[in-house]
Amino acid sequence: MNHCRAWQTRSPKAGRAALLPPSLRVRLGLIAALAALVVVVIGVLYAGHSEPGRVDRWIVEPTADSVRPPWRYVALALDFLGEPAGAAMLVVAVVAGCLLLRRPRAAVLVVAGVGVSVVTATLLKHLVGRTIHGDGNLSYPSGHTAFLTALALVVALLATGRLGLGRTAGTSLVLAAALVAGAAMGWAQVALGAHYPTDVLGGWCTALAVIPATAWLVDRVADRLADGMAARSADRTADAGRQERR
Repeated sequence: MNHCRAWQTRSPKAGRAALLPPSLRVRLGLIAALAALVVVVIGVLYAGHSEPGRVDRWIVEPTADSVRPPWRYVALALDFLGEPAGAAMLVVAVVAGCLLLRRPRAAVLVVAGVGVSVVTATLLKHLVGRTIHGDGNLSYPSGHTAFLTALALVVALLATGRLGLGRTAGTSLVLAAALVAGAAMGWAQVALGAHYPTDVLGGWCTALAVIPATAWLVDRVADRLADGMAARSADRTADAGRQERR
């Protein structure tokens, strides 16, 4: 009986897999805070601007179509992944993968984290008011870059948990995934003349700031729900035991 009770006490927590492993919380929290600061600083510097800044000109002339076939086709393909149809396909595929791996928390994070990243980027565009190629084209930060970086971060966090990586390896994997995804989409956006390089940096940092915070929040809510369900289950078991003794 004691062994059974001990198993019942432990079982609600068995199988819980944190989206944001404890070993990564401090590091990713600091990175998220620094990324948020970068987003704010760049936004303040370029608020209301309609021309490339000094850094933008130093990297590449953003208003010029700087790629030709076949690289232009690669840039267009990457750009499609950030459009509604392409983004929906990617999100559905990753959510399906999470559910197949029995990671419902990760599936929630895909939808919530990516959604919050894109919404945040959209709100910042209207708040900052930076434009490219005309007043109607808000550019800072890059929503395409924020989307793909956010999705890569979620996948990297899932892989970190599945592989049981430690602090250094886990942080390296998460940052590498964010860097590859952000660099790929950022290159496409600048190459196609859709964004300034600093817009891309802002979008990348937006995802870095949003995803760790969203993962932590999903973990907290999921743990509380699980604890509540476990408590109710324990109460029902206790009630059934008392009734049997009667």
